[in-house]
Amino acid sequence: MNKTALCLVGLCAIFLMSCNSTRLASSWREPDRTVTGKQLNKILIVAMVRNETSRRKAEDEMKKYLQDRGVVSYNYLNEYTTSITEQDEKQIINKIRGDNFDGAITMRLVDVDKDIDYVPGTISSYPIYYRSFGGFYRRSWILSSTPDRYYSTKTYRVEVNIYSIKEDKIIWTGLTETTNPSGVDKMAMEVAKIVYDKMVEEGFISK
Repeated sequence: MNKTALCLVGLCAIFLMSCNSTRLASSWREPDRTVTGKQLNKILIVAMVRNETSRRKAEDEMKKYLQDRGVVSYNYLNEYTTSITEQDEKQIINKIRGDNFDGAITMRLVDVDKDIDYVPGTISSYPIYYRSFGGFYRRSWILSSTPDRYYSTKTYRVEVNIYSIKEDKIIWTGLTETTNPSGVDKMAMEVAKIVYDKMVEEGFISK
């Protein structure tokens, strides 16, 4: 195989490894709603994940995707990290509005499914010339087999909501499914991209 062919094979391998494992299972948008970049200058990013490290990774990845317009909740709302009372809710809303946020994006892990796939072993017969000692091999075949195997598949379902802070209502929601993610940051990146692409496709976001 020449160098050109090797390079092509390498590029194909990289492409296949980089393919998304995330898909958008369902989505809803406020009818006839279109959002422009000017309307979302300051967005609060909230990943509702109990593990603090995972929460930070998810919010940081979404922030990268939004560039300078995203503000992560683990810094902004760090005093509200445990149970939130009704009074806390009012204070949070007042704080967000007072700091001139246009919108909020929430990511919440809804469910994790684990499927076990079974691959049966194979059985094959040795050819006749493998026979060796006596009548046993004249009357039966020696069987070789590969063991049964089990593969587990995990599917993570993440709900993404977008809220208008000024109107205090939800304006877009979607449910994504990610199969066997390699990490929280990669999954958050894929979720952000697929959600953004869908919103552009349906005209919810005007480029």
